[in-house]
Amino acid sequence: MAIPDHARANFSTLLRAAHDGNLALMECNDAVTGEPRYVIWALGRDQRGIIMTPFGHLADGNLYDAYLPPDAPGGLDGSGA
Repeated sequence: MAIPDHARANFSTLLRAAHDGNLALMECNDAVTGEPRYVIWALGRDQRGIIMTPFGHLADGNLYDAYLPPDAPGGLDGSGA
């Protein structure tokens, strides 16, 4: 499965922000559940000031249990999905 262009562009932006030291981690509340989330933000500037772009949150629990690689049984390659 090919990674879509928008995901590649967002990842490139995230890498640039990390390289430039323009990442932040902020505790926020989930808009639906109200639960705390630890959100990764890229920081930028424009004529009005700082722009903060959320990229996602750090997941709770064991991420090895949360995701399957594409070639694993049940993954996206159709070998068990």
